[in-house]
Amino acid sequence: MSAKVMDKTKQDVYLKKPSMYAVVIHNDEITTMDFVVQLLTTVFQMPPPRAAALMMAVHENGQGIAGVYVFDIAATKKSQAGQMAMQAGYPLKLTMKEMPENGA
Repeated sequence: MSAKVMDKTKQDVYLKKPSMYAVVIHNDEITTMDFVVQLLTTVFQMPPPRAAALMMAVHENGQGIAGVYVFDIAATKKSQAGQMAMQAGYPLKLTMKEMPENGA
């Protein structure tokens, strides 16, 4: 009898993979390149060569992805970077965008 009861209460549990969000850094004419590299190494823990390459890509393309995280971490990184820029007197713009599930 206990096996029958167990069959009735057993439920399949499916976990949905969390949505991922990109933190996008936007180019402007005021924020210095050195500051952007410092921000990328400090907030996003990028090695300096990778941070410098991303900074140049943002400079040339107008924007670039600083990192891709679950929502809460992306929002925290965006906030930390924005506060760091504001404290340094720069108008650096950062946004978040949801990434497609297939990663494209």
